[in-house]
Amino acid sequence: MAKPENQDDQEYKARATALRLLARREHSRLELSLKLRQRKVPGDIIDTVLDDYEKEGWLNDDRFADVYARQRMDLGYGPLRILGELQQRGVHNSPECLDQMTEEDWCQQAIRLREKRFGLTDLSEDWDEKLRQARFLNRRGYSASQVERALEIRSD
Repeated sequence: MAKPENQDDQEYKARATALRLLARREHSRLELSLKLRQRKVPGDIIDTVLDDYEKEGWLNDDRFADVYARQRMDLGYGPLRILGELQQRGVHNSPECLDQMTEEDWCQQAIRLREKRFGLTDLSEDWDEKLRQARFLNRRGYSASQVERALEIRSD
């Protein structure tokens, strides 16, 4: 017959699980909370553990946002997509690395992505291809003006 788990066992389990998850990669508070809820940890214990880990500096939404945004930028994603994904993960402020990027930087990144994916061919006569590339850049999270600039560039 199994013995019932007491409060200390649940808290120990929550702390160990949260620490193991944080050792693998940065998590937002919301992500970590959801993962602990999936493991049937009571909400009051989750809040206590996550509060303690924030005080220790092991859990930090700003640090998570910065790391996440840099990774997504390296993969060619634009500012709109990155900010949307951060909001889904419970981070509602823009990380510093995104704030430091200028409109010109984002346009250059969109141009590099287009060049890598499609090449920089002249699209003035091929509306279907222009639309296809525009949709691709748009899905990647670039604004309309950034997409427009990227589509204007052509190699000679």
